[in-house]
Amino acid sequence: MKIICVGRNYSAHILELKNELPSEPVLFMKPDTSLLQKNQPFFIPHFSQDIHYEVEIVVKIKKIGKHIEPKYASKYYDEIGLGIDFTARTLQADLKSKGLPWEKAKAFDGSCLISDWIEKNKFQDLNAISFSLQKNGKTVQEGNTAQMLWKIDELISYCSTFFTLKIGDVIFTGTPEGVGPVSPNDSLEGFIESTSAFTLKIK
Repeated sequence: MKIICVGRNYSAHILELKNELPSEPVLFMKPDTSLLQKNQPFFIPHFSQDIHYEVEIVVKIKKIGKHIEPKYASKYYDEIGLGIDFTARTLQADLKSKGLPWEKAKAFDGSCLISDWIEKNKFQDLNAISFSLQKNGKTVQEGNTAQMLWKIDELISYCSTFFTLKIGDVIFTGTPEGVGPVSPNDSLEGFIESTSAFTLKIK
């Protein structure tokens, strides 16, 4: 199982982190050990006290594909979910400043939450899915797939140019503006449209 993540896919989020607008999708990977087990809390790791949430729409690949054309990409997934890409922000900034990879800040154990899956045919338009994240009952992030610089099918095609996509692989499609820190005893709840997709305690 591969967890492929897309960075800088929402303009407002690019601005809030003072990053440059990319000319093509920014990709990075998380290992399967980053996956947070169901019904388990997220434990802030010992190496950083500056952990940020990033809520994202997620898709699960259902068949093997390589060099997939965008017009055929919809045939490679049937399910949509919601996830969190937890990020050690200060560590990431330090790595970026040195021109080093982000994995220590993005791919640590437990840094990846994925909700239960929803059949994609339950959405009227995959390019207009609204989603949000609440922290302690207050909405902190809101986004819509219409705001993506690269849409889901375009991302699947692009990723398949570099990586053979296999059954069960997951693609995180990018986060909107509003990322922020978590602290012990925080409670997070993610929504796709108006439906609760997950709840999570921070320890």
